[in-house]
Amino acid sequence: MNKMIVANLAYRPLRSLISIIAVAVEVTLILLIVGLATGMLNDSRKRQEGTGADIIVRPPGSSNLIGLSGAPVSEKVADILRKQPHVVAASPVVAQLTSGGNIEVIYGIGLESFEAVGGPFHYLEGGAFQGPDDMLVDDYFASANKVHVGNTVEVLNHKFRVAGIVEHGRGGRRFIPIRTMQDLIGAVGKATMFYVKLDDPANADAVAAQIKTISGMENYNVMSMREFLSLMTTDKMPGLSSFIKVVVGIAVVIGFIVIFQSMYTAVMERTREIGILKSLGASKLYIVRVILRETLLLAVAGIIVGMAISFAARPLLHYKFPTLPVEITKGWLLRSTIIAVIGAMMGAIYPAYKAAQKDPIDALAYE
Repeated sequence: MNKMIVANLAYRPLRSLISIIAVAVEVTLILLIVGLATGMLNDSRKRQEGTGADIIVRPPGSSNLIGLSGAPVSEKVADILRKQPHVVAASPVVAQLTSGGNIEVIYGIGLESFEAVGGPFHYLEGGAFQGPDDMLVDDYFASANKVHVGNTVEVLNHKFRVAGIVEHGRGGRRFIPIRTMQDLIGAVGKATMFYVKLDDPANADAVAAQIKTISGMENYNVMSMREFLSLMTTDKMPGLSSFIKVVVGIAVVIGFIVIFQSMYTAVMERTREIGILKSLGASKLYIVRVILRETLLLAVAGIIVGMAISFAARPLLHYKFPTLPVEITKGWLLRSTIIAVIGAMMGAIYPAYKAAQKDPIDALAYE
């Protein structure tokens, strides 16, 4: 049977190649798009962790997606936070979402308070802000945009001089003085969130509970950084889980349609061959197994090609877009394999059924 299956596929190389490519596209679509979404989310998690904060304080009703909440509260809340037991430092931050080129969150920071929370920036080139129109960028942004110290970068319709290039992983990729950010977005004296550093991270839950008892802050979104990071998963981010399901659904439809068309056409072209097999005693189950095993072989070949394309594309994407990480995990490698096989089998079931139902007399008389 195996020799016959391979011979059948080799006899129609173009159709077999198209089927393999279709499955490969299905697998590549899943791995790269889901990998991009997962990679960006995990990168954001690592950068939030890199702020060094033990607690994050945000206004009531804040989105878990930093940068979507504006700057609705007074930065003087930081003074209240600094007075709480176990609090070492508190830094107000204005996070502003921008879609110039790539969707990105720009951080407006007070350099002294921000470094008090997470430690000094590690400068790879240049140094700290020298004026209100200075900007710090991380090494990934600098590499992606060919930026060096002294260059001019425009953001929020305002031109900034790059004062320093810092090591990535400190919340944002670009930082400007908090006062400048407040002026640009019309939120003078306001902040988006507050990073809080404690004398001992073990006190995070107790201090978070204490902060919520302060008059006027009962409804603030206060949580330990550990708890905040636990919310940054594909299942808990609004819309991301649905997006991934849509991508997987489209991929399955692609695989189903192409395999269905390929196998159905193959069955119609092999009417006489099927008649000969049945006249020699082949059962309906045998015919179904032949069709399904051919499909499985095509699917496996397509899965291997799709994974190879995905792994080859990942470094190319990183080279072209350093700020857009793609993570291909073992879990999604397994899921994409299962999804591709199921989609291919679904596409082959009806053609296999049609082949099994052919009458050997009619098939032998077929021209």
